[in-house]
Amino acid sequence: MEKSFQDYYPEQLSYCYGCGRLNEHGLQIKSYWDGDETVSVFQPRPYHIAIPGYVYGGLIASLIDCHGTGTAAAAAYRAEGRSMDSEPPLRFLTASLHVDYLKPTPLGPPLQTRGKVVEVKGRKVVVEITLSVEGEVTARGRVVAVQVPQQLLDQLAKA
Repeated sequence: MEKSFQDYYPEQLSYCYGCGRLNEHGLQIKSYWDGDETVSVFQPRPYHIAIPGYVYGGLIASLIDCHGTGTAAAAAYRAEGRSMDSEPPLRFLTASLHVDYLKPTPLGPPLQTRGKVVEVKGRKVVVEITLSVEGEVTARGRVVAVQVPQQLLDQLAKA
């Protein structure tokens, strides 16, 4: 089975509540390439509720956020012509997150996020994302992600 972008994150950067594979209580979002776009599917649980029958907006923002940073990392590797398991690791954090809630998102069916890379420039990647339920877009987002400085990676490796 194909590894997700998040499966390539260095161990010390794999504890994020949204996408950290080592956070047993987190969402553990998994993102993949689908042509020139990226895709992630998440099954919300009954406790991911805002009001009866609808998904909590904070969860929607988290899905957009973590899918965006995962897409940014994958896009940076792709721009450099590198595989995601090559060194040094490229990991991104959110510099800006904008979410537009277009309509209430029903609780029950899987949520799909799709990302399109808008810009890869130096240490910055911009990604536009849609979140849909059964093919209907219920939210749109834009993530500006910046590469984690090597100094911080070095500090975390020592911790």
